Amino acid sequence: MKLFYVLIIIIGVFAINCTGQKESKTNTKEVDMYIDKTTVDNTISELIKKFGQENKFRIERGVYQTASLWKEEDGSAEQFKEFCLANFIKDTNELFNVFNRVSENLETIWGHFNKITLDLNRPLHLTTFNKYSIDEIFGAYSPGAHLAEDFYKNKIAFIITLNFPHFSLAEKSEWGKSWTRKDWAYARMGDLFTSRVPSELLQNVSQAVTNADLYISEYNIFMGKLIDNQGKKLFPDELKLITHWGLRDELKSQYSDSINGLEKQKIIYEVMKRIINQEIPKNVINNQDYNWNPFTNKLTKNGKDVSFEPEPDTRYKHIQNNFLALKEIDAYSPNYPTYISRKFDEEFEIPQQEVEKLFTSFVSSPQVKEVADIIQKRLGRKLEPFDIWYDGFKSRSSISENELSNITSKKYPNPQAVKNDLPNILFKLGYSKEKALSISNKIEVDPSRGAGHAWGAQMKSENAHLRTRIAEKGMDYKGYNIATHELGHNVEQTITLNDVDFYMLTGVPNTAFTEAWAFVFQKRDLELLGIKENNPDKRTMMVLDNFWSTYEIMGVSLVDMNLWKWLYQNPNADAKQIKEATIRIAKEIWNKYYAEVFGIKDQPILAVYSHMIDNPLYLSAYPLGHLIEFQIENYIEGKNLGDEMMRMCKQGRLIPQYWMKGAVGRELSIEPTLNATQEAINKIKSQH
Repeated sequence: MKLFYVLIIIIGVFAINCTGQKESKTNTKEVDMYIDKTTVDNTISELIKKFGQENKFRIERGVYQTASLWKEEDGSAEQFKEFCLANFIKDTNELFNVFNRVSENLETIWGHFNKITLDLNRPLHLTTFNKYSIDEIFGAYSPGAHLAEDFYKNKIAFIITLNFPHFSLAEKSEWGKSWTRKDWAYARMGDLFTSRVPSELLQNVSQAVTNADLYISEYNIFMGKLIDNQGKKLFPDELKLITHWGLRDELKSQYSDSINGLEKQKIIYEVMKRIINQEIPKNVINNQDYNWNPFTNKLTKNGKDVSFEPEPDTRYKHIQNNFLALKEIDAYSPNYPTYISRKFDEEFEIPQQEVEKLFTSFVSSPQVKEVADIIQKRLGRKLEPFDIWYDGFKSRSSISENELSNITSKKYPNPQAVKNDLPNILFKLGYSKEKALSISNKIEVDPSRGAGHAWGAQMKSENAHLRTRIAEKGMDYKGYNIATHELGHNVEQTITLNDVDFYMLTGVPNTAFTEAWAFVFQKRDLELLGIKENNPDKRTMMVLDNFWSTYEIMGVSLVDMNLWKWLYQNPNADAKQIKEATIRIAKEIWNKYYAEVFGIKDQPILAVYSHMIDNPLYLSAYPLGHLIEFQIENYIEGKNLGDEMMRMCKQGRLIPQYWMKGAVGRELSIEPTLNATQEAINKIKSQH
């Protein structure tokens, strides 16, 4: 869904390290350095003598950071010293000018690399291209893989490390209170070079991630070929759904069908379990030649049973390939020696332990059981495991999927129709006509092979891309709902690239924040279609919906995190062992936080998400995004969404808690969601 952020992995060391926090000299994990301590001390002494005590802090930081990255091939100890003496910048005006020049050049480089990657992947991502086997090779090519390596060789990297100090997350948290915008931008430039990863390892990651993405983007189930135990077909012949997004959204849409909805949900759930267990016949993946009963796992063709082979653990082989490629980088990241630490401490800038504690506190909260009881009463039956996706709090739950699809397919018969309507959509969301048009002009709309994703630009002269799935008969409601989500990403990407004051502050603190904006947009999908809700309990329903969605996706994220811990404990595991571990972990998380609520144990459903396959450890961004979204929604209630989004996004890439304070006046927390949920529960109880 959020494929652009895979570039954080793919483009290279710049993107991997752009949110990093290498510890200061006194806190840094000791690493073997080619430059000896005596040379470092002498270099610092001579620089202080030359440039004065007022520059001591920058000199000590810069020299040590540069020495920690300098290798024998970069020059002798004496050449290191000469380099530092020749390239340290004392004059503040010159330093600012160099900062601007580096920023401009990085925008050019990153922007064009991003465009190359975008263009090379068009045959893999867009339905308007015929796809050939060579396209997979081009799509896996990483144009930025050698960039950091080249910048170390030509010494650009060392000029940056010498002159722009790197600060740990703890230091940013402590000292950032008094920093100016320029100080923050300098600090982000100081994050650029904190390790030296060989280019071939980055290319390996690109290959593994691209292969996994291709596997997922073509994993479709022909729903019209599913049959139940009575041989009955429940879905239209033409309905083809991508896993997991399409299957999940179809399941959610069935809450509005009081006649066949439950039966359809049960068969979808069986499909999901067959995928997780890799019992699914490989004949039915992206293939409509066979009828398939997922309850009995039998295939038929022309009324006769057909023997088959199950999918051979391919799903988990991609997890293994991603793990092995990313683990190779560990040896070159002494401050973040695992992909887990690089993802959370470095990229998210929230330690994994804190994220896990946040999530387990939430899913263990007493409000869970109370909301579950409300859902059970609304359904008039006992909860099923798939009710983790209960969608009945939304206003659309009372409108049939077909009715909504009739509206969206007529309104958006093709990508150009979506593109043409973007200014109108943004105007409805509170942007001025002028701003709505300027943002829309920076967003292209493309027909996606997959469920859809947003791909932002990396230079101001290029546009963001909204990839959305549009069938021959036009965009169905599922595609529209996803498209509004991805539009939220695109608008954030466009604002934070074009309206933030420093290029080094482009973006938001981490992917959870762009997910929050995507959720804000997605929540307003019916409103944008002109379908208004006059329910006086709208606020109460919104709170309960957010709570239940957060509860569901936190469990999925806990499975993802715990699987990666297991992978590091079992680095030689094969695909079969990874499958067994994934299913076991999913059941353990279910049994601990969900079984009592749903009244059934040992359910593997939390392992169904495709992100686990093609976007390693991305899933935590969603529950964090829900928490952020809730605080944003609370703050903007009664205010203009467009104006507030502009104000918040123009803060750029500060650390998460500073961004939250600037945006809504308080840090990220589960308390606002839990407190509001309890109020909603009490209100529901008082009505009965």
